[in-house]
Amino acid sequence: MKLFKKPKSKYFWYDFTIRGKRFRSSTKETNEKRAAKIAALKFADACEQGDPLPRKAPTLKQASVRFLKWVEAARLADKTKTYYQDGWRLLETTCILELRLDAINNDVAEQLSFSGSAANANCALRTLRRLLHKAEDWKLIRRAPKIKLLPEQERVLRLDDDVERKLLAGAAECNWRARTLDLFRDIVVLVRDTGLRNEKELYQIRIENIHWDRHVLFVPDSKTVTGIRDVPLSDRAIAILGRRCGDHREGWVFPSKRAKSGHLTTMAVKFRQARKKAGLSEDLVLYCGRHDFGTRVLKKTGNLKLVMQTMGQKDVKTAMKYQHPELDIVRTALNETAPGAPQTSA
Repeated sequence: MKLFKKPKSKYFWYDFTIRGKRFRSSTKETNEKRAAKIAALKFADACEQGDPLPRKAPTLKQASVRFLKWVEAARLADKTKTYYQDGWRLLETTCILELRLDAINNDVAEQLSFSGSAANANCALRTLRRLLHKAEDWKLIRRAPKIKLLPEQERVLRLDDDVERKLLAGAAECNWRARTLDLFRDIVVLVRDTGLRNEKELYQIRIENIHWDRHVLFVPDSKTVTGIRDVPLSDRAIAILGRRCGDHREGWVFPSKRAKSGHLTTMAVKFRQARKKAGLSEDLVLYCGRHDFGTRVLKKTGNLKLVMQTMGQKDVKTAMKYQHPELDIVRTALNETAPGAPQTSA
């Protein structure tokens, strides 16, 4: 390490190189002994920052081996694990596999392209972002870059009365067993009349959580803490649940011998088949029934707080994503306030 004074500076400067990187700056000290101590501290700090890191960062492909093992062993929800695994399958098709981790930044990520919607691309980008943060934790890179996600279009479709009729008519045209058709019909009705999240809540209804006397369903586990709640049941929801449960007083409402969990886990394939037969938009998913629930209840009650409590939401901004404006109400308001429109008496 070199300690010296510049011709036109009153301060001592230090100059040293570690692993090919040069460190050169002023100590801001005029006393040589104090300047030497400052320089020594700078040298030690540079060594400490550099030692934990390897000389060369691994490539994305090399780091993925450790990352995928971590995903499998970590205490993550099964759905989260599947999400990262799907994200990696998308990343595998890109040209950045052989890039070293310290060469990947947001500029590189912005040049990536993926088939499908923005949500599909964000699955890959979130996976890349999580992998890079784990690489920082594992001291493979100094700092993970900030990876920006693509803006996603919010769901604008509702599974309303008209869509329900078309969807069930489409299902009736599919070559399904009667038991499968009944199950599909019950799921569609219940997701509309309860507003439950289909995978996390609806498919996991247990008989002992149904309070028949009060027409209420208790949700003991959900996506959020506020999701643990009581959900009021409509007459047709009670009728469906009563038929499904029969004389049983405990167990899954939708049992499945095939699933490891013991209960129904998805209706996605059947939903796509019925949707195609009905000629409905591919953007329509079963979750749109939850959007319809929120819109209908708010329209009738005018109480957003009540809707949020029933749907297990804590953030108003999130809740408003489930509210779809009723165009008829807006049209009526415009007609009533137009010039020359008859005025209603107070």
